[in-house]
Amino acid sequence: MNSKINAISLFSSAGIGELRLPNNIHVVAANELLSPRANCYHYFYPSTKMYCGDITLSAIKNQIITEANENKCRLLIATPPCQGLSTLGKNKVQTQYEVDRRNFLILEVLDIIDACDFDYILIENVPKFIEMYFPYNNQYLHLEDILNEKYGNQYNVDVRVLNAKDYGIPQSRPRAIIKMWKHKCLWSWPKEEPEITLRDAIGHLPSLEPGQDSGIPWHYAKPHNERAVLAMRHTEPGKSAIANEIYYPKKEDGTRIKGFHNTFKRMVWDQPCPARTTYCGSISSHNNVHPGYILPDGTYSDPRVLTLLETFIVSSIPETISFPKGTTDTFIRTIIGEAIPPRLMEKIVSLIGR
Repeated sequence: MNSKINAISLFSSAGIGELRLPNNIHVVAANELLSPRANCYHYFYPSTKMYCGDITLSAIKNQIITEANENKCRLLIATPPCQGLSTLGKNKVQTQYEVDRRNFLILEVLDIIDACDFDYILIENVPKFIEMYFPYNNQYLHLEDILNEKYGNQYNVDVRVLNAKDYGIPQSRPRAIIKMWKHKCLWSWPKEEPEITLRDAIGHLPSLEPGQDSGIPWHYAKPHNERAVLAMRHTEPGKSAIANEIYYPKKEDGTRIKGFHNTFKRMVWDQPCPARTTYCGSISSHNNVHPGYILPDGTYSDPRVLTLLETFIVSSIPETISFPKGTTDTFIRTIIGEAIPPRLMEKIVSLIGR
């Protein structure tokens, strides 16, 4: 659909997921609780009104509703943090959850839907989100059941788990996608595409040792402690240094570090990148180490995490992106780990009206 669509964005973080929204989508207002993320969002989208604050407060919520109605917004994008119940539903601390609606932030979205007239609604989260139970009419239901019961007469409701690697993004990153669209409207799903391997995505970039800078924007390697670097030099692609018999990760006192099979682990070239999490800057966290190249002495190069440029590429973030002055490496990696890859968001939203 080429006609202009005004939109509202909730739980917007820094707006990473919206970096590739189609040109006909105009986000008129957004909401984010944390000011560093809200400020970054405003840097990316200066024409969007950013309401920084707690959406559980009526003042914030009413401002969002007013903006949506005054601008005749037809699209709602909501990416709430995962703070609901466990997959077991009712449990020992149920009463503690019930007294604080922040544990069910998705319910704030329902209030806004009720007060507005959206044609299209996109809710995105981790796959576990659609397995959770939420309180509704003295019951505990999956969100899909709540949405069908509450809005089924007005909207189509379709819930799927899409993996970014199947849609032109070189990263395995499953996301729960909930689409709602009025019965009079159309909204199809994107078609799957061949996977893009890590080699295809970043294999052209120069090899780097920890602490080195290639001179290419964003392609500089984080420094790492020499004990971890030594262990990773003796770890081949697809393997974890935890399993090394001699060159294993050590603490400062020389004792062996214990970890899971996917910590201190190198990626492999011929598969998409593993999911980038908020800890993707840590060499000791899950599946974070560059695959590397075998060297003449039998060790492996690139004993490091991906550079920011490599992280941008595997996350479908424009390589020419800039951030507010003073933005830290850790902050950038955190907001990337929180967000849906923008190419996946683009492919979903671009099919509105089709």
